[in-house]
Amino acid sequence: QTLVTQEPSLSVSPEGTVTLTCAMSTGAVATGNYPSWYQQNPGSAPRQLIYSTNSRPSGIPDRFSGAISGNKATLTINRVQADDEADYYCAGAQFR
Repeated sequence: QTLVTQEPSLSVSPEGTVTLTCAMSTGAVATGNYPSWYQQNPGSAPRQLIYSTNSRPSGIPDRFSGAISGNKATLTINRVQADDEADYYCAGAQFR
């Protein structure tokens, strides 16, 4: 079983930039893990922001970007807005 680890919470000022990280218990995150990121607001279904490391589904603004930095997947949100306040989840594939 693979566990992922994220920050419990982060704070950022409006119009600022924040980077969330995601580590996998199996080791360094690579593009082959196809990391993806989801945003969820209370009472709503998760919305996919990023898939395959750094691709955005249609309708997701380019303020959201994904990458791999060091051994972690990252989600960077630029020009943070009030309605970006939400829960964010990462996911990744692990092949055996």
